[in-house]
Formats: sequence, structure tokens, C-alpha cells
Amino acid sequence: MGYRLLHADEASWRLSKTFALANTDLARQLGADNFGARLWRLEPGQTNTRHRHRTEHELYILLEGRGRIRIGGELLTLERLDMVLVEPRALRQVFNDTPAHQLWLIIGVPQEALPTTEPGLAQMYPDGRKALPPELS
Repeated sequence: MGYRLLHADEASWRLSKTFALANTDLARQLGADNFGARLWRLEPGQTNTRHRHRTEHELYILLEGRGRIRIGGELLTLERLDMVLVEPRALRQVFNDTPAHQLWLIIGVPQEALPTTEPGLAQMYPDGRKALPPELS
């Protein structure tokens, strides 16, 4: 056929293990194996994990709301449909310190497997999996 279609009302949403964020793994549901793509819904006061990737670039696109992302030591504020490309090895964390929800589309290329060893996890999550940004502490 040359394409795969996923209707929005058929997407399978779940809560993340660490911070209970609503998300849907679009790449998996569409059968993509060379890139990652997820929608993340952050309610007020929520954050994702502060992390980095060894080889994966991530494109963050804010679809709804006003968003905040810290990359390394720099804090960026994004408006609807703004986007930022984060290079491998840069620490990053999106969070919601606003009164409205946010919807992020995050695309990662090439898709990188999650580490399974303690040294690999420490490299990916240098502050642990539950580190909060100062704005939400």
C-alpha cells in the first residue's frame, strides 16, 4: 500500500511509568522501526524525565499550550507550533508550569533503545528518573 494510517480516535494512550504522563507511541502503532514518535500530554505541574540520548536527535514540537523545555542549562519558552531540535548528549526536560495543558509531538531519529544496565541508565538519567525542574520543585 505504501502508507499506514492511524486515526486519532484509534490511538492507544497510556500513562508513563515515572510521572504518569498521558502519551501514545505513534511510531510503534504505525509500525515504524527506524524512528520514534510520541504524543505527550502534560497537565499543569507535570514534567517528563530529565534525560539525554547517546545517538538520537529529538525534535520537540509544541502542538497545544505554551511550553517550557530546559536544554542543558538554557530554559526555552515555546508557543504553539514552535519546535526545537535537540542534539544527542544534550540534557533535556519538558515541563508544564502553566495553568493549561500542553500537547507535545516528540520525534527521535535514529530510534535508540533504552539502556538496560546501571551505567547506561546513569548516563541517560544523570539525576535519576524523577528529577524535577526547579520550577516544579
